[in-house]
Amino acid sequence: MKITNVKTYLAKEWRTFLFVVVETDEGICGIGEAGITGREKAMAGAVEHFAPQIIGLDPFNTEHIWQLLWRGGFYPAGQILSAAISAIDMALWDIKGKVLNVPVYKLLGGLARNKVHTYTHVHGNTSEEVVKNCVKSAEQGWKYLRWEFFSDEDGLIEPKKVIKRAVHEWRSIRDELGDDIELCFDAHTKLGVSDAIRFCNEVEAFRPFFIEDPIRSENPQAYRRLRAHTSVPVAAGEQFSNKWDFRELIEEQLIDQARFDICIGGGITEGKKIAAMCETHFIDVAVHNPVGPVSTAASLHFNLSIPNCSVMELPKRPGETMPEVFKSSFKWHDGDLYPSDEPGLGIELNLKELEKYPFEQTELPKCHKLDGSFNNW
Repeated sequence: MKITNVKTYLAKEWRTFLFVVVETDEGICGIGEAGITGREKAMAGAVEHFAPQIIGLDPFNTEHIWQLLWRGGFYPAGQILSAAISAIDMALWDIKGKVLNVPVYKLLGGLARNKVHTYTHVHGNTSEEVVKNCVKSAEQGWKYLRWEFFSDEDGLIEPKKVIKRAVHEWRSIRDELGDDIELCFDAHTKLGVSDAIRFCNEVEAFRPFFIEDPIRSENPQAYRRLRAHTSVPVAAGEQFSNKWDFRELIEEQLIDQARFDICIGGGITEGKKIAAMCETHFIDVAVHNPVGPVSTAASLHFNLSIPNCSVMELPKRPGETMPEVFKSSFKWHDGDLYPSDEPGLGIELNLKELEKYPFEQTELPKCHKLDGSFNNW
């Protein structure tokens, strides 16, 4: 079996997407997804650049192809190239499963669990809306909830203001839901280290499952200072593109949850290595999965196969994103995602229906502080 073509497909529904299809000379195709929202054209260009390098290769040689694409340009891949590699990698695993007529999780070591806990996104333009929507999500069966700082209408994110507002939300949500619901908060790299320490310590009494990305990710050493001043469980890593980015946080045990993204961090091949690194330091993996149904499928198979999965992000349940384009038999019930026995990733793709979702270039929100300086969204 040989790879004969690699194609990219751009689409937009509730967000923008980049899907990748790898074709073979035996008519079996695999599908993948790349995950840096707002930079789809850049990722598509990277996939198109990689395609000639892997055409003619055996799709079963995932480790060799990963090394070739990561190191083949001499300069190590960054996030854009890694996202392209991720999409190709999961498509190759999809092909393997289809050829062997087994679900991908069986190729990764089989079931380490029978289901995967998931959390949903809770939104609101006011604190009252956030609390109300948390209660609504819990009534729908979600056992893990996640929300974040929201900006004012003009994009203002002023740390003192948003921290005070979020602490009020924590108190109100715990009053409404009690202690049985796990609460995750995404600071989304909006805070400096001092503000992050203050925020973590102020919400500690409300028993967070984790505080995600309390500070920016460019300098992992900053987590040493954060770790020294708070005992709140910390999650980070969604912006990382490889095991080397994670290394310092894992080896120094500066995080409690690794937010590996299968569509950015190197795909299934790299994810298994990162999960193993985490296991040696008793760090759990909470997969970052904010994009489409292919990412959800690949993340599910990955999580089913590792011993240290804690929870998986799931903004849309199976069948809620472009349902006429993507078919799967995964089941979601009472906050948990269950596998199917379909071969490969278990996703069927209808390319003709994808035409209903033409791509539109979009940018993520841009935020600022009171003095006009830029602040992360």
